Amino acid sequence: MRPILISGHERALTQVKYNPDGDLIFSTSKDHIICVWFSANGERLGTYRGHQGALWTVSVDPTSTLLASGAADNTIKLWEIKTGKCLKTWDFPTAIKRVEFSEDGKMLLGVTEKRMGYLGTIVVLPIDNTGPAGGVDREQSDEKLLTITLEASKATVAGFSYLSEYIIAGHEDGSISQWDAVSGEKIYSVTVHQEAITDLQWSTDHTYFITASKDKTAKLHATASLETLKTYTTDTPLNSASISPVKDYVLLGGGQAAMDVTTTGARQGKFEARLYHKIFEEEVGRVRGHFGPLNTVAMHPKGEGYCSGGEDGYVRVHHFDKPYFNFSYEVEREDQQAKI
Repeated sequence: MRPILISGHERALTQVKYNPDGDLIFSTSKDHIICVWFSANGERLGTYRGHQGALWTVSVDPTSTLLASGAADNTIKLWEIKTGKCLKTWDFPTAIKRVEFSEDGKMLLGVTEKRMGYLGTIVVLPIDNTGPAGGVDREQSDEKLLTITLEASKATVAGFSYLSEYIIAGHEDGSISQWDAVSGEKIYSVTVHQEAITDLQWSTDHTYFITASKDKTAKLHATASLETLKTYTTDTPLNSASISPVKDYVLLGGGQAAMDVTTTGARQGKFEARLYHKIFEEEVGRVRGHFGPLNTVAMHPKGEGYCSGGEDGYVRVHHFDKPYFNFSYEVEREDQQAKI
Protein backbone atom coordinates (compact mmCIF):
# COMPACT_ATOMS: atom_id res chain seq x y z
CA MET A 1 0.00 0.00 0.00
CA ARG A 2 2.43 2.64 -1.21
CA PRO A 3 1.13 6.11 -0.34
CA ILE A 4 0.99 9.16 -2.56
CA LEU A 5 2.67 11.95 -0.64
CA ILE A 6 1.19 15.37 -1.34
CA SER A 7 3.06 18.50 -0.34
CA GLY A 8 1.08 21.62 -1.15
CA HIS A 9 0.58 23.34 2.19
CA GLU A 10 3.10 25.33 4.17
CA ARG A 11 1.44 24.74 7.54
CA ALA A 12 -0.46 22.06 9.46
CA LEU A 13 -3.47 20.41 7.83
CA THR A 14 -6.86 20.93 9.50
CA GLN A 15 -9.23 18.87 7.33
CA VAL A 16 -9.20 16.58 4.29
CA LYS A 17 -12.41 15.74 2.47
CA TYR A 18 -13.31 13.63 -0.56
CA ASN A 19 -16.04 14.79 -2.92
CA PRO A 20 -19.04 12.36 -3.14
CA ASP A 21 -17.59 10.59 -6.20
CA GLY A 22 -14.21 10.14 -4.54
CA ASP A 23 -12.17 11.46 -7.49
CA LEU A 24 -11.18 14.72 -5.77
CA ILE A 25 -9.64 15.50 -2.37
CA PHE A 26 -10.02 18.92 -0.78
CA SER A 27 -7.54 19.92 1.91
CA THR A 28 -7.54 22.87 4.29
CA SER A 29 -4.64 24.15 6.30
CA LYS A 30 -3.54 26.99 8.56
CA ASP A 31 -1.85 28.63 5.55
CA HIS A 32 -5.10 30.35 4.37
CA ILE A 33 -5.65 28.29 1.20
CA ILE A 34 -7.79 25.34 0.13
CA CYS A 35 -6.18 22.87 -2.27
CA VAL A 36 -7.94 20.36 -4.51
CA TRP A 37 -6.19 17.22 -5.76
CA PHE A 38 -6.97 14.24 -7.96
CA SER A 39 -7.29 11.30 -5.58
CA ALA A 40 -6.01 8.78 -8.16
CA ASN A 41 -2.52 10.26 -8.56
CA GLY A 42 -2.23 13.18 -6.11
CA GLU A 43 -1.93 15.78 -8.85
CA ARG A 44 -2.97 19.28 -7.86
CA LEU A 45 -6.05 20.53 -9.70
CA GLY A 46 -6.10 24.00 -8.18
CA THR A 47 -6.33 26.27 -5.15
CA TYR A 48 -9.01 28.50 -3.68
CA ARG A 49 -7.65 31.78 -2.35
CA GLY A 50 -9.56 34.46 -0.49
CA HIS A 51 -9.57 33.66 3.23
CA GLN A 52 -7.48 35.89 5.49
CA GLY A 53 -7.00 33.43 8.34
CA ALA A 54 -6.29 29.80 9.13
CA LEU A 55 -8.76 27.48 7.41
CA TRP A 56 -10.49 25.01 9.70
CA THR A 57 -13.06 23.22 7.60
CA VAL A 58 -14.43 22.43 4.15
CA SER A 59 -17.53 20.70 2.74
CA VAL A 60 -18.53 19.63 -0.78
CA ASP A 61 -22.12 19.69 -2.01
CA PRO A 62 -23.72 16.42 -3.33
CA THR A 63 -23.16 17.31 -7.01
CA SER A 64 -19.54 18.51 -6.62
CA THR A 65 -20.63 21.93 -7.91
CA LEU A 66 -20.26 24.05 -4.77
CA LEU A 67 -17.66 24.12 -2.02
CA ALA A 68 -18.08 25.70 1.42
CA SER A 69 -15.22 26.67 3.73
CA GLY A 70 -14.90 28.10 7.23
CA ALA A 71 -11.90 29.94 8.65
CA ALA A 72 -10.40 31.93 11.49
CA ASP A 73 -11.14 35.16 9.59
CA ASN A 74 -14.73 34.76 10.91
CA THR A 75 -16.24 33.95 7.50
CA ILE A 76 -17.91 31.11 5.64
CA LYS A 77 -17.25 31.26 1.91
CA LEU A 78 -19.08 29.51 -0.93
CA TRP A 79 -17.03 28.64 -4.02
CA GLU A 80 -17.67 27.28 -7.49
CA ILE A 81 -15.53 24.13 -7.57
CA LYS A 82 -14.86 24.20 -11.32
CA THR A 83 -13.56 27.77 -11.61
CA GLY A 84 -12.42 28.59 -8.05
CA LYS A 85 -14.65 31.68 -8.06
CA CYS A 86 -15.91 32.87 -4.66
CA LEU A 87 -19.70 33.15 -4.93
CA LYS A 88 -20.65 34.35 -1.46
CA THR A 89 -19.14 35.35 1.90
CA TRP A 90 -21.05 35.23 5.19
CA ASP A 91 -19.53 37.17 8.12
CA PHE A 92 -19.69 36.08 11.77
CA PRO A 93 -18.38 37.50 15.05
CA THR A 94 -16.01 34.56 15.69
CA ALA A 95 -14.10 31.82 13.84
CA ILE A 96 -15.89 29.00 11.97
CA LYS A 97 -14.80 25.56 13.18
CA ARG A 98 -16.98 23.27 11.02
CA VAL A 99 -19.17 23.51 7.88
CA GLU A 100 -21.33 20.77 6.36
CA PHE A 101 -23.85 20.61 3.52
CA SER A 102 -27.16 18.80 4.01
CA GLU A 103 -27.77 15.66 1.93
CA ASP A 104 -29.75 17.59 -0.71
CA GLY A 105 -27.28 20.49 -0.73
CA LYS A 106 -30.02 23.03 0.06
CA MET A 107 -28.70 23.90 3.52
CA LEU A 108 -25.29 24.65 4.95
CA LEU A 109 -24.46 24.22 8.62
CA GLY A 110 -21.75 26.18 10.38
CA VAL A 111 -20.27 25.96 13.89
CA THR A 112 -18.90 29.19 15.35
CA GLU A 113 -16.29 29.47 18.08
CA LYS A 114 -16.97 30.69 21.63
CA ARG A 115 -14.69 33.71 22.04
CA MET A 116 -14.42 37.40 22.91
CA GLY A 117 -17.67 37.44 24.88
CA TYR A 118 -19.62 35.65 22.16
CA LEU A 119 -21.21 32.27 22.84
CA GLY A 120 -20.64 29.40 20.42
CA THR A 121 -23.46 28.89 17.91
CA ILE A 122 -24.65 26.45 15.25
CA VAL A 123 -26.06 28.29 12.23
CA VAL A 124 -27.97 26.94 9.23
CA LEU A 125 -27.80 28.90 5.97
CA PRO A 126 -30.08 28.38 2.94
CA ILE A 127 -28.32 27.43 -0.31
CA ASP A 128 -30.07 28.05 -3.62
CA ASN A 129 -28.73 25.20 -5.79
CA THR A 130 -31.56 25.24 -8.34
CA GLY A 131 -31.18 25.72 -12.08
CA PRO A 132 -29.00 23.96 -14.65
CA ALA A 133 -25.79 25.45 -13.24
CA GLY A 134 -26.46 23.93 -9.78
CA GLY A 135 -26.73 27.27 -7.98
CA VAL A 136 -23.55 28.84 -9.36
CA ASP A 137 -25.52 31.65 -11.04
CA ARG A 138 -27.89 32.21 -8.09
CA GLU A 139 -27.82 35.05 -5.59
CA GLN A 140 -27.36 33.48 -2.14
CA SER A 141 -29.30 34.90 0.80
CA ASP A 142 -27.80 36.58 3.89
CA GLU A 143 -30.72 35.28 5.98
CA LYS A 144 -30.10 32.42 8.39
CA LEU A 145 -32.66 29.64 8.56
CA LEU A 146 -31.68 28.80 12.12
CA THR A 147 -29.30 29.90 14.87
CA ILE A 148 -28.74 27.67 17.88
CA THR A 149 -26.92 29.44 20.73
CA LEU A 150 -25.01 27.07 22.99
CA GLU A 151 -25.24 28.30 26.56
CA ALA A 152 -23.36 25.40 28.16
CA SER A 153 -20.40 23.78 26.45
CA LYS A 154 -19.45 25.03 22.98
CA ALA A 155 -19.80 22.74 19.96
CA THR A 156 -16.58 21.67 18.27
CA VAL A 157 -18.22 19.67 15.44
CA ALA A 158 -21.73 19.20 14.04
CA GLY A 159 -23.60 17.78 11.07
CA PHE A 160 -26.99 16.92 9.57
CA SER A 161 -28.54 13.50 10.23
CA TYR A 162 -30.41 11.44 7.61
CA LEU A 163 -33.01 13.50 5.68
CA SER A 164 -31.69 16.54 7.60
CA GLU A 165 -34.12 15.65 10.40
CA TYR A 166 -31.70 16.38 13.24
CA ILE A 167 -28.53 18.32 13.82
CA ILE A 168 -26.02 16.28 15.82
CA ALA A 169 -23.27 18.21 17.62
CA GLY A 170 -20.13 17.16 19.50
CA HIS A 171 -19.02 19.37 22.38
CA GLU A 172 -15.89 20.47 24.19
CA ASP A 173 -17.07 18.79 27.42
CA GLY A 174 -17.28 15.37 25.71
CA SER A 175 -21.07 15.35 25.22
CA ILE A 176 -23.09 14.87 22.04
CA SER A 177 -26.43 16.60 21.50
CA GLN A 178 -29.37 16.20 19.15
CA TRP A 179 -31.36 19.20 17.89
CA ASP A 180 -34.46 19.56 15.74
CA ALA A 181 -33.14 20.82 12.39
CA VAL A 182 -36.28 22.91 11.73
CA SER A 183 -37.16 24.47 15.09
CA GLY A 184 -33.67 24.40 16.63
CA GLU A 185 -35.02 22.86 19.83
CA LYS A 186 -32.72 20.63 21.86
CA ILE A 187 -34.06 17.08 21.94
CA TYR A 188 -31.42 15.18 23.86
CA SER A 189 -27.87 15.40 25.16
CA VAL A 190 -25.58 12.75 26.62
CA THR A 191 -21.95 12.73 27.79
CA VAL A 192 -19.99 10.05 25.92
CA HIS A 193 -16.35 11.14 26.27
CA GLN A 194 -14.23 12.36 29.18
CA GLU A 195 -12.53 15.07 27.12
CA ALA A 196 -13.25 17.28 24.11
CA ILE A 197 -14.71 15.72 20.97
CA THR A 198 -12.38 16.44 18.05
CA ASP A 199 -14.25 14.94 15.09
CA LEU A 200 -17.63 13.60 14.00
CA GLN A 201 -18.06 11.67 10.74
CA TRP A 202 -21.10 9.87 9.33
CA SER A 203 -21.86 6.43 7.98
CA THR A 204 -22.99 6.43 4.34
CA ASP A 205 -26.69 6.60 5.22
CA HIS A 206 -26.22 8.96 8.22
CA THR A 207 -28.03 6.54 10.58
CA TYR A 208 -24.95 6.24 12.78
CA PHE A 209 -21.76 8.23 13.27
CA ILE A 210 -18.33 8.07 14.86
CA THR A 211 -16.78 10.55 17.29
CA ALA A 212 -13.09 10.95 18.12
CA SER A 213 -11.86 12.48 21.35
CA LYS A 214 -8.78 13.63 23.24
CA ASP A 215 -9.64 10.96 25.85
CA LYS A 216 -7.94 8.37 23.54
CA THR A 217 -11.20 6.73 22.43
CA ALA A 218 -13.45 6.80 19.39
CA LYS A 219 -17.09 5.76 19.68
CA LEU A 220 -19.85 4.70 17.32
CA HIS A 221 -23.32 6.13 18.06
CA ALA A 222 -26.85 5.66 16.71
CA THR A 223 -28.21 8.91 15.24
CA ALA A 224 -31.81 8.54 16.44
CA SER A 225 -31.14 7.50 20.06
CA LEU A 226 -27.53 8.71 20.56
CA GLU A 227 -26.86 5.27 22.04
CA THR A 228 -23.17 4.32 22.09
CA LEU A 229 -22.84 1.18 19.97
CA LYS A 230 -19.08 0.55 19.98
CA THR A 231 -15.96 1.91 21.67
CA TYR A 232 -12.45 1.85 20.17
CA THR A 233 -9.76 2.42 22.79
CA THR A 234 -6.27 3.56 21.75
CA ASP A 235 -3.12 4.74 23.54
CA THR A 236 -2.98 8.23 22.10
CA PRO A 237 -5.27 11.32 21.91
CA LEU A 238 -7.42 11.14 18.77
CA ASN A 239 -8.05 14.01 16.37
CA SER A 240 -10.13 12.28 13.72
CA ALA A 241 -12.12 9.14 12.90
CA SER A 242 -13.82 7.85 9.76
CA ILE A 243 -16.06 4.89 8.85
CA SER A 244 -15.37 2.61 5.86
CA PRO A 245 -18.43 2.48 3.58
CA VAL A 246 -17.78 -1.06 2.29
CA LYS A 247 -15.80 -3.06 4.87
CA ASP A 248 -16.45 -3.32 8.60
CA TYR A 249 -13.57 -1.04 9.57
CA VAL A 250 -13.11 2.35 11.13
CA LEU A 251 -10.04 4.52 10.65
CA LEU A 252 -8.61 6.56 13.54
CA GLY A 253 -5.94 9.23 13.49
CA GLY A 254 -4.23 11.21 16.22
CA GLY A 255 -0.97 11.39 18.12
CA GLN A 256 0.65 13.24 20.93
CA ALA A 257 -0.15 16.96 20.91
CA ALA A 258 2.03 19.01 18.58
CA MET A 259 3.53 21.08 21.39
CA ASP A 260 4.88 17.96 23.13
CA VAL A 261 6.31 16.40 19.99
CA THR A 262 9.80 17.90 20.21
CA THR A 263 10.57 15.62 23.13
CA THR A 264 9.65 12.38 21.35
CA GLY A 265 10.53 10.54 18.17
CA ALA A 266 7.94 9.66 15.58
CA ARG A 267 7.69 6.18 17.08
CA GLN A 268 6.84 7.31 20.62
CA GLY A 269 4.59 10.07 19.31
CA LYS A 270 2.32 7.35 17.88
CA PHE A 271 1.68 9.20 14.63
CA GLU A 272 -0.03 6.33 12.86
CA ALA A 273 -3.36 5.84 11.20
CA ARG A 274 -5.10 2.92 12.91
CA LEU A 275 -7.66 0.56 11.44
CA TYR A 276 -10.10 -1.01 13.89
CA HIS A 277 -12.71 -3.65 13.18
CA LYS A 278 -16.06 -1.90 13.45
CA ILE A 279 -17.89 -4.81 15.10
CA PHE A 280 -15.17 -6.54 17.16
CA GLU A 281 -13.55 -3.28 18.35
CA GLU A 282 -10.09 -4.78 17.73
CA GLU A 283 -7.15 -3.05 16.11
CA VAL A 284 -6.35 -4.76 12.80
CA GLY A 285 -3.51 -2.61 11.48
CA ARG A 286 -1.51 0.59 11.58
CA VAL A 287 -0.06 2.74 8.82
CA ARG A 288 2.99 4.84 9.63
CA GLY A 289 4.26 7.78 7.64
CA HIS A 290 3.47 11.17 9.15
CA PHE A 291 6.12 12.77 11.33
CA GLY A 292 3.60 14.71 13.42
CA PRO A 293 0.10 14.08 14.76
CA LEU A 294 -2.63 13.16 12.27
CA ASN A 295 -5.09 16.05 12.44
CA THR A 296 -7.62 14.64 9.99
CA VAL A 297 -8.48 11.38 8.21
CA ALA A 298 -11.10 10.59 5.56
CA MET A 299 -12.22 7.31 4.01
CA HIS A 300 -12.80 7.15 0.26
CA PRO A 301 -16.59 7.25 -0.44
CA LYS A 302 -16.33 3.91 -2.24
CA GLY A 303 -13.99 2.43 0.38
CA GLU A 304 -11.05 2.14 -2.04
CA GLY A 305 -8.59 3.86 0.27
CA TYR A 306 -8.14 6.78 2.61
CA CYS A 307 -6.26 10.03 2.98
CA SER A 308 -4.81 11.70 6.05
CA GLY A 309 -3.54 15.19 6.83
CA GLY A 310 -0.92 15.84 9.48
CA GLU A 311 0.66 18.55 11.58
CA ASP A 312 3.67 18.06 9.29
CA GLY A 313 1.86 19.80 6.39
CA TYR A 314 1.59 16.68 4.22
CA VAL A 315 -1.46 14.90 2.83
CA ARG A 316 -0.93 11.15 2.38
CA VAL A 317 -3.25 9.28 0.03
CA HIS A 318 -3.45 5.49 0.39
CA HIS A 319 -5.13 3.06 -1.99
CA PHE A 320 -5.92 -0.26 -0.34
CA ASP A 321 -4.34 -3.41 -1.81
CA LYS A 322 -6.17 -6.58 -2.74
CA PRO A 323 -5.40 -8.39 0.58
CA TYR A 324 -7.33 -5.67 2.44
CA PHE A 325 -10.50 -6.42 0.47
CA ASN A 326 -9.99 -10.20 0.62
CA PHE A 327 -9.28 -10.38 4.35
CA SER A 328 -12.13 -11.53 6.57
CA TYR A 329 -12.49 -12.92 10.07
CA GLU A 330 -13.41 -16.56 10.59
CA VAL A 331 -16.97 -15.67 11.66
CA GLU A 332 -17.34 -13.51 8.54
CA ARG A 333 -16.15 -16.39 6.33
CA GLU A 334 -18.59 -18.75 8.03
CA ASP A 335 -21.36 -16.26 7.48
CA GLN A 336 -20.52 -15.98 3.78
CA GLN A 337 -20.44 -19.78 3.48
CA ALA A 338 -23.86 -20.05 5.15
CA LYS A 339 -25.34 -17.61 2.64
CA ILE A 340 -24.08 -19.78 -0.22
